[in-house]
Amino acid sequence: MPMRFWQEWQAQRLLRRRASNYVRALQREPSDADIAWLAANGTAGDEDHARWELRYARRALGLLAAERDALDDRTASVVARELTTSLQRDPNVAAAMLRVVERQLNARLRVYREALGTRDAGRTVRARLGQTLMSFAAGERKGGASEAQVAHAGEVLARYLAESNEGLRREFGAAELPEDVPPSAAAGARPQ
Repeated sequence: MPMRFWQEWQAQRLLRRRASNYVRALQREPSDADIAWLAANGTAGDEDHARWELRYARRALGLLAAERDALDDRTASVVARELTTSLQRDPNVAAAMLRVVERQLNARLRVYREALGTRDAGRTVRARLGQTLMSFAAGERKGGASEAQVAHAGEVLARYLAESNEGLRREFGAAELPEDVPPSAAAGARPQ
């Protein structure tokens, strides 16, 4: 019994450390080029707003990747907990603004989840992600983004999503199948 407790404790500790590393990567600042582009094309020149929209997008997409693509069902909840805790330590978040930042991140999380999950024959996932970013960037201002702007924004967010998936594999491992088992056979297999 004590050995099992010790092993479970170590496994939980390792899971939290991996989640912490993963979230640290999600906290990476957006590139100057991405900020400048979004400021010029979406936030009417407001670089701070552009930076925050890109921060929110990377974090939201990272959490959604953990929910959708992680090998272990516990990963998403541990990542979500670490992401919430990291906001409290984030030097870019003033203590008085923490609740506002959490609300804004949650709003974006809901809309990005919808953009990823919606089946729309007329629009690709990239287009839906790009439109979502451009809508948040525009805020209350009237006027829609051009197709080229939506496409570029979609490329930026597709890159963020790919980086998140790469981080998931690096921290939590990748699915491995025997060479003689096709993925479709593994997906349909049920334990007996």
